[in-house]
Amino acid sequence: MKTARQKSFSGSVTSRELAGVRVLLAGAEETLRAIRAGEVDAVMGVGKKGPQVFTLSGAEQTYRMLIESMNEGALTLTADKTILYANHCFARMVKCPLEQVIGGSFRRFLSAEDRATLKALLKQAHKSGSKLQVLLNANDGSQVPVQMSIRPLAKDAFNCATVGVVVTDITEARRTEGLLRDLTHRVVQVQEAERERVALELHDDITQLLCAVLVRCQTLADRLPARDGASKGEAIKLREMLGQAAEAVERISRNLRPSVLDELGLVAVLRDTGSEFAERTGLSVKLAGVQLTERLPADTELALYRIFQEALYNVEKHARAHQVTVCLGRQGNFVRLTINDDGVGFNPDHRPARGKSKGALGLLSMRERANHVGGAFKVTSVRHAGTEIEVRIPLPPGVMAANLTKS
Repeated sequence: MKTARQKSFSGSVTSRELAGVRVLLAGAEETLRAIRAGEVDAVMGVGKKGPQVFTLSGAEQTYRMLIESMNEGALTLTADKTILYANHCFARMVKCPLEQVIGGSFRRFLSAEDRATLKALLKQAHKSGSKLQVLLNANDGSQVPVQMSIRPLAKDAFNCATVGVVVTDITEARRTEGLLRDLTHRVVQVQEAERERVALELHDDITQLLCAVLVRCQTLADRLPARDGASKGEAIKLREMLGQAAEAVERISRNLRPSVLDELGLVAVLRDTGSEFAERTGLSVKLAGVQLTERLPADTELALYRIFQEALYNVEKHARAHQVTVCLGRQGNFVRLTINDDGVGFNPDHRPARGKSKGALGLLSMRERANHVGGAFKVTSVRHAGTEIEVRIPLPPGVMAANLTKS
């Protein structure tokens, strides 16, 4: 049994211990307050090599206030992706208290795939910097699409290499891109409906009217007496011009909406269009096609046909080529269309002057057509060495299961 003196001594020791704990807690709270306020110039972290001190030299209060006022996340990372500094905006992005972000690993906010990509980019960032789009894993389980801009920072007094990262939330940008894609889809649908209407009117009205006038002109030429040679010659010339006009209108109608595309499919319309182009321009068109046991979706066939059509137009107007080679085939789970010409080539990155951008608009139209059906569009061109246009569009499950054989 304890005596009264022993109880008093035990109570006095406990009071001293509690007072010490209070002092430690006050110091810890002051440290956390200083970190939140950006008043700390160094952080001690424990890593594989034991305790390490990381300084934040140069991060004066004025610059910290500027970074805190940004609408973008800002980070300072070590080579092993320890977060030395983060602003409140980044903490809000990942829905995590700032004191739990600083000093932790940035990897916990990334998927395994993004971690590997970031590791490679961090090595490059020490030379020139780089950008990366990833999905951040927030604390509540949601994912936030962001773009990270990575730049090397100067080494501190302890010779510790760090990188600065600016994190931009692109959720709204992604939503806007989706709306633009939907708008493009709708515009394409309206364009095709209008093309079909105009093609039908040209075929049913204008072509028939021209043919009727052509017949009457031929009748007039036949009835004119041989002695009236000048009038008869004019009638014959008029008949020939009307015939050419009827052929031109029929060709325009066919290009607006070729019936063979709906009836016989993509390969047939590519061959038909290529043959007509070669006959009209005198250029050699070589088409290596495939036979599909199942038809492609209508919008995919239409997109590939329109891209082919626009590519031939560009060859005719700009390339000064002698030969065009077209390949259509399957590559894995994709259908791949390539169009090569041996023309003068161009610089795909060059922005044409205002009023001379029709070719650039054609490339934009082809790219939008490919994007519209979930595909990818690529242009490779070298001055005086020709141009290659490549389109890759994913195949739907039904077509992927079908066999494709070389024709």
